[in-house]
Amino acid sequence: MSPKPDDFVVVERGEAPLILSMPHVGVGLPAGFETRFVSPWLARRDADWHVDKLYAFARDLGATIVRTTVSRSVIDLNRDPSGQSLYPGQATTGLCPVESFDGEPLYRPGEEPDADEIAARREAWFGPYHWALTMEIERLKAAHAKVVVYDCHSIRSIIPRLFPGELPQFNIGTNSGAACAFELRAAVEAPCAASGLGYVVDDRFKGGWITRHYGRPEEGVHAIQMELAIRGYLPEPEIVDEGNWPVAFDRRYAEPVTNVLRQALEGALSFARSS
Repeated sequence: MSPKPDDFVVVERGEAPLILSMPHVGVGLPAGFETRFVSPWLARRDADWHVDKLYAFARDLGATIVRTTVSRSVIDLNRDPSGQSLYPGQATTGLCPVESFDGEPLYRPGEEPDADEIAARREAWFGPYHWALTMEIERLKAAHAKVVVYDCHSIRSIIPRLFPGELPQFNIGTNSGAACAFELRAAVEAPCAASGLGYVVDDRFKGGWITRHYGRPEEGVHAIQMELAIRGYLPEPEIVDEGNWPVAFDRRYAEPVTNVLRQALEGALSFARSS
């Protein structure tokens, strides 16, 4: 598929063997969608808020950044396009979610997308994002023996429907080791472990469709997911509501987590450039 360029897919090219994918930073709701959702705020609430600002330093490392401006409530670019669950038996949201992370209905009664509309959304938004990501991988593979796809995510720290208790600060996913070499995992894990902020590997978040689909270590493409608990870079309210969420991004507040992430990306680059 070679779709026309679209302004909802934003590609910032670098020449280093590192791609940052940001499939959930978008909060845009296309024309006609706002009135179908229970509320525009609820349709935007579960975005990966300010992750693009958090990783702004990656430009200085020569990384390529691929992100979207469309809300994950319209279509989730990190889900299996077939609709198959990535976490069978566990609560999750689908390709075109009809529920929030907390299980609230996203759509007004009778406004949920049917199979034909889901297919149309897949063609309109899913295809172009993954075409752009694929093209950047191929471009960098032509110049480097190894390329790292680092999938950037964040989530509220406490969501009982999805996980018990409070989520660790850094949640690294490698699809149980299938998506990347152990050396890449170790390079990303080391600064998280040294931070004292808490981390896990391949626990609740083993990596979404992007990590699982693009991670082909035998072909020189190594994919890894980082899911952050939002409290580390935003002052996260105990109870999130329309009056207090989202919180404005403050670089000083986020600095401790930013420093760890910088070390993680530097480690990923060192791995990619090693023989």
